[in-house]
Amino acid sequence: MLAEQRSSKTRTGMLATILAACLALGACASSNDAAKMLDPDPPEKMYAEADALLSRGKFEAAAKKFEDLDRDHPYSPEARRAMVMAAYAYWRAGKPDEAIATARRYTTMHPGTKEAALAHHIIISAYFDQMVGPNRDQSHARRALAELKTLKARYPDSPYARDADNRIRIAEDSIAAHEMEVGRYYLKRKNYMAAINRFKTVVTEYQTTAHVEEALMRLVECYMALGIKQEAQTAAAVLGHNFPSSPWYKDAYALLASDGLAPREDTGSWLSRAWRNFKLPKVTSG
Repeated sequence: MLAEQRSSKTRTGMLATILAACLALGACASSNDAAKMLDPDPPEKMYAEADALLSRGKFEAAAKKFEDLDRDHPYSPEARRAMVMAAYAYWRAGKPDEAIATARRYTTMHPGTKEAALAHHIIISAYFDQMVGPNRDQSHARRALAELKTLKARYPDSPYARDADNRIRIAEDSIAAHEMEVGRYYLKRKNYMAAINRFKTVVTEYQTTAHVEEALMRLVECYMALGIKQEAQTAAAVLGHNFPSSPWYKDAYALLASDGLAPREDTGSWLSRAWRNFKLPKVTSG
């Protein structure tokens, strides 16, 4: 019995010693962390460390380091650049939401700076990474498109603006394809007004996409089904005037002819007004 009591006291003493050591280590660690917050490394050293992490492909760690710099030295010359580099590092780490939030904070706090165009470019790239096929929601494509237009308007001379046109075409094509998918869905179910609204979006907002020819033909189809023959004739006339060699124009022409009609433009129609100043985009090589 006495031996058991001595053994129990020994175990209790050992546990107390271990607990005290852990508490001491924790206190030291907390003390070190607090000291580091009160006296952080110089900004140029923190930036160099973050940049080194970035170079080694440790993108998330680099982003955290850049953010630490921005927090610890908010008024240093390195802090502003660190914010946009944190956004870039998050994007490279495959964290688009964090990249967008950080880059958006930069564009809000430092509009007009030389890094602002890069911040917009990062936001665009992060949205592009999340774009999906035409049979799914196009929220990311729409946001990317809006950001691209902002970039071109605010920073027309930046290298990112000069490269934006191709991305604009991709985003617009994706959105237009989605509108066509939904429009065809309604058309098959004879919900003609809902279908017209979708095809109208394509022919008014995405005139330079590859989907506009079919959209004009589908408008002919919808208007003929509704008995609105004058609008059907106008849609066919617009299609024939701008895309005379299109197979969709041949289909539209045949559909009108089956009812004894021919393409004829009503200059007062919304379609005529929407296409009055339309010019086919120039095809550039390279």
